[in-house]
Amino acid sequence: MRKRLSRIGRSYRLWRVRIGGSHSNVDMTTPWSSAAARGTVGLCLSAALLASCKTPEPPVTLIYPHGSSFQADYLTRGVALSQQFTRTTGIHVSDVPVPEGTREQFSFFHGLLQRTPAGLDLFETDVIWPRLLEGDLADLRSQLAGEIRLVAPQLLASYTSGEKVLGIPYDVYIGSLEYRSDLLQEYGYDHPPRTWDELEIMARQIQDAERAKGRTDFWGFVWQGAEAESLTCNALEWQFAEGGGRIVEDDRTVSVNNPAAIRSWERAGRWIGSISPPAVAAYRERDSMAVFDAGNAAFNRLWLGASNARSVPLSEVRWRNGESRVPSGFTRLPSGRLAQAGTLGGSGLAVSLRSAHPREAVKMIQFLIKTRVDSLEKRRNESDRDRFYVQPDTERADGSPELQAVVHRPSIETGSHYTQVSARYAAAVHSVLTGKRTAAAAAAALEQELVTLTGYRPGAPKTPR
Repeated sequence: MRKRLSRIGRSYRLWRVRIGGSHSNVDMTTPWSSAAARGTVGLCLSAALLASCKTPEPPVTLIYPHGSSFQADYLTRGVALSQQFTRTTGIHVSDVPVPEGTREQFSFFHGLLQRTPAGLDLFETDVIWPRLLEGDLADLRSQLAGEIRLVAPQLLASYTSGEKVLGIPYDVYIGSLEYRSDLLQEYGYDHPPRTWDELEIMARQIQDAERAKGRTDFWGFVWQGAEAESLTCNALEWQFAEGGGRIVEDDRTVSVNNPAAIRSWERAGRWIGSISPPAVAAYRERDSMAVFDAGNAAFNRLWLGASNARSVPLSEVRWRNGESRVPSGFTRLPSGRLAQAGTLGGSGLAVSLRSAHPREAVKMIQFLIKTRVDSLEKRRNESDRDRFYVQPDTERADGSPELQAVVHRPSIETGSHYTQVSARYAAAVHSVLTGKRTAAAAAAALEQELVTLTGYRPGAPKTPR
């Protein structure tokens, strides 16, 4: 419909003309006789007419980078949630994939956060980043108090700084073990390995038997050995289980140079070329999963998803991103001399301090947290354990309970130094795996580097409780 305003004497006529040719009109007569008055009224009516014809404002579009490029199923699920959010609120979402590696992702997000306005509105901050990005993140404590009450309180520590809540725990991952359930049954094993010694024995026996069938590319155990954050997570699990501490302890001492940590690195070095392929020293998560999913390994260290909800205990539910392509089972990582340990991974939802649409970003976090918690509560009681499962309690051979732990990387203790601490730790371990240095020499050199970097003194590792 088109509109036209015309003057007839002291009256104004507003014409509404439809495309088909029919029209209607409204006559408006002013009591004022002066030309000035009539002109004023005419201007007012013209302004009103222009306002009625103004193009509506475009909908708000949030920029939300998430889902690494190799996790196709994760990004697909994320896009579906964004579409559901748009249907519910009218707020649009631009889903942007991110790089694969943790360090590459950090550089990517850090660059976007520095722009004004920011090149993103909300994003998923890795559990180790909040203190590194504190100056670029909005405090969510008052705006998301209800959502904070929904999530497991023990997860919040990694996303807080003083009184500020810089992220809301969303994705939670625990370092875990995937195994070929069919091969364990075929070769007479009634349970997955409970210790690293058992894993070595089982991996060797299954590997030898499969190769005897002509499968020369079959290996016993694959994991992530590239010089990257993934190696920090793997090596921390090995050494913590042996009693070798957390690299830097919560009392701000550097504990990495100790016999237990050294033994654990030496053990992993012996795996390469024995039960693990030589190329494992360049593997990231995508690589080890590809080998396992192709049927070419008996065991695989991987991340399993876990609950972020206060109402669903962290220990109960686990799932794998992407369906297994071979018959598989899942369990805790094997234990060492003192404990079992799986690194805590994952991400929290955060809002840029320079977001163009902070209120809308908060609305999306509210939607995502509620949707995730509702899904976990529903799935907790499902009988299908192929994707979700309840971890069994385990015991040592003497009947004593096995010490279990979710081990945290020392990002809180090292603050803004964490990326350098992790990079130097991964480089030291990698030099042992590739035979460039002995474990003892690498640990001693690393201790000096970290003492200089952090200003902390050397100390002993803390015993798992």
